[in-house]
Amino acid sequence: MKARLPKGYGGGAPGNVQGMLKQAQKMQAEMTRVQAELEEKEHTVSVGGGAVEVTMTGKKELKVLNIKPEVVDPEDIEMLQDLVISAVNEVIREIDEESNREMEKLSGGMNIPGLF
Repeated sequence: MKARLPKGYGGGAPGNVQGMLKQAQKMQAEMTRVQAELEEKEHTVSVGGGAVEVTMTGKKELKVLNIKPEVVDPEDIEMLQDLVISAVNEVIREIDEESNREMEKLSGGMNIPGLF
């Protein structure tokens, strides 16, 4: 007695498998291209009404940190530290959100573990 798979499972034409492989390779190439673009893009965020401005690449490398002189108060270093932390966290959040959006476009909303 032969085991039978439900319709649509296995036993498909070899052309279907090849077509799926080509499509997967195309998707992977597109994801690689988009990922490279995202890594090169710079994101700038300012906090505290422009008191602290941070620019970071998509690779999450800090490129620019601007602090307005009037924010530098030796009596209140904690506020400046909080502003810097806030700016860095916000720009990282922005990078992650854009990366997720772009990858979802490519994957059609499929959650593919290990891709992003």
